[in-house]
Amino acid sequence: MHKDLFIAFFRAGMLGYGGGLSAIPLMHKEVVQNYKWMDDDEFGDILALANTLPGPINTKLSGYIGWRIAGFWGLMTSLIATVLPTIVLMILLLTALHAYKDRPWVQGMAKGVIPIAGVMIGVLAWDFLKKSQNSLGWLRTIVFTTISIIVIPLLGVHPAILVASLILYAFILPGREKEMKKEKKRVSG
Repeated sequence: MHKDLFIAFFRAGMLGYGGGLSAIPLMHKEVVQNYKWMDDDEFGDILALANTLPGPINTKLSGYIGWRIAGFWGLMTSLIATVLPTIVLMILLLTALHAYKDRPWVQGMAKGVIPIAGVMIGVLAWDFLKKSQNSLGWLRTIVFTTISIIVIPLLGVHPAILVASLILYAFILPGREKEMKKEKKRVSG
């Protein structure tokens, strides 16, 4: 189990060039699709919670998933596997990039990574939108997505505030839906 945890998070750490967000789709692929340690909904819940906490997203995700899969040593294995590639690549690549920073191929490589990371994040976002349609329905999904687009980038509200608001909404929602169903039954019956 620890070997699989190490391989999964090492792979995501090695290939997640471009920052923490670029590794999320890779972690999703390893955790949900390759090893099937959890389903999409569980991963989405963990991702939402990790986004509300301070610190790098990679270490929060890998640490918690490692803990869930194999306890304390799973947490340690996952964290080491996530951080080790960053340390090694930072030393090797930054040394090489510094030596060749003025070369056109280095500048082109750095510029080429940005759209690839953007596409990976977009694909993951689209997957979550499709899955939220199953649990919330298209209307709520569109409303929440629109609110998020308005509130986060346009109004500058921190995503953690929005996530906390949605968690509060989720606590209130079940009670409201039950009341609405009872009301419908009373009116129709």
